Amino acid sequence: SYFMFTHSPSVFYVFAVQEISAVEKVKSIFQGIMIFCQIVFKATQISFSDMVLLATLSYFVLTNACYAMNDQNEYILPIPEVEINHPEQVELGQMLFHDARLSKNNQVSCASCHSLIHGGTDGLKNSIGIDGQRGVINSPGIFNVSLNFQQFWDGRAADLMEQVDGPITNPKEMATSWEQILGKLKLDEEFVRRFDSAFPDGLTITNMKISIVQFEKSLLTPNSRFDRYLRGDKTAISAQELQGYRMFREYGCIACHQGVAVGGNLYQKLGVIGDYFADRGKVSEADYGRFNVTGEERDRYVFKVPGLRNIALTAPYFHDGSVDNLHEAVKMMMKYQLGQVPFDKDVDLIVLFLKTLTGEYKGKPLLDK
Repeated sequence: SYFMFTHSPSVFYVFAVQEISAVEKVKSIFQGIMIFCQIVFKATQISFSDMVLLATLSYFVLTNACYAMNDQNEYILPIPEVEINHPEQVELGQMLFHDARLSKNNQVSCASCHSLIHGGTDGLKNSIGIDGQRGVINSPGIFNVSLNFQQFWDGRAADLMEQVDGPITNPKEMATSWEQILGKLKLDEEFVRRFDSAFPDGLTITNMKISIVQFEKSLLTPNSRFDRYLRGDKTAISAQELQGYRMFREYGCIACHQGVAVGGNLYQKLGVIGDYFADRGKVSEADYGRFNVTGEERDRYVFKVPGLRNIALTAPYFHDGSVDNLHEAVKMMMKYQLGQVPFDKDVDLIVLFLKTLTGEYKGKPLLDK
């Protein structure tokens, strides 16, 4: 950390210039760390895992130091208000999202695993697909999904248009094809009429996908209490919740959970400090994360960092759905990602802060299960 602070131009820039945004400061710090670690990696016999540890710890030190020098900068940004440019397409997407005809047996819809009345999840460790089959990974919440830089836990889809194919064709989820779905919906005169109105070329596979994506982009949950705080309403959160936010920063959680979604914008290994999978046991292919996409050993156990918006509503937690309460989830992240054993009172405060991230959908607060 000392070397980077005194030798890295990007880090010096971060500390010297106060006009740049907090997000840009984080990016500059990260660039400096990567340059430093590349030099160390090439010049010494340090292992790759030790290099990752070095980078992570340095990142925590520098981001917190940067924040301390200018307490007005925020690494978390409020969710913008929803802008709907194609309301007919959004409405069609909502209809498709809740339509079980998108599955082979006409019994499973997108909403089966992503309930809009319960935080955008189904509350299950592994979702239930066609013919009662259990999935192999925990279903992430659907709210604010457009804020993710990649889709799925392993980031195998670059955007929502690519992501929408996954559940449709997965044999354990909906087990069908777009051609089969198109054949069903062409028999529905109301659907055909609505698509003719919304698209010049009417009901097509591409237009069905576009409609679902437009609907998913509308699933933002702005105006959480913490968002109102960020916009200047200092009465929106309590003193304890504000202290929880400070603990969130000081322990280092902010290093991976920042930005508009409070995460969802980078990859990280699960078990940076401790060996999560050795302790949990029964490692499966789903636990390999990005490795299943890239085949690179360095990506084994690496996942997209989940966003923490509405996190109080989306238990169970982690890709394996192994933890069903937020307090325990925070403690486990402290242990395996930060190498710390926090005081219970600090964890309680952080949980209070996390609950302020619950937003609104269509102007109404999301409700607990």
